[in-house]
Amino acid sequence: MTKTLKVGDRVSLSKAFTEEEVFQFAEMSTDKNPLHLDKEFGAASIFGERIVHGMLVASLFSGLIGMELPGQGSIYLGQTLSFKAPVRIGEKVTASVEIIKIREDKPIVTLQTLCVNAEGVVVIEGEAVVKVS
Repeated sequence: MTKTLKVGDRVSLSKAFTEEEVFQFAEMSTDKNPLHLDKEFGAASIFGERIVHGMLVASLFSGLIGMELPGQGSIYLGQTLSFKAPVRIGEKVTASVEIIKIREDKPIVTLQTLCVNAEGVVVIEGEAVVKVS
């Protein structure tokens, strides 16, 4: 590993997804579920309004891993995700990744991935396994 990494290293970022970003993600991913796009459908859902695609929110982990920790050149090997609560359009969330394991035999790290809303409610949690270059 070219950079010195240690268990407990952590980075985070906060973001609120706009309606435009949700529509762009729907186009790119082809996930045009009306739960994300149709105000009336969202209002009639169990959430009472439209919500952001869970995978769009989870994409924040990719940015953190690829750009900050471990950083550029990192290669995703795997990711588990558990979606715990909805994220509403315009709601600020904070995504974080923290190194929880470093393999001794290979340049591979495991990171806890966590996303919480402004009230501190966990909306997504999981683990990522990443090869460090």
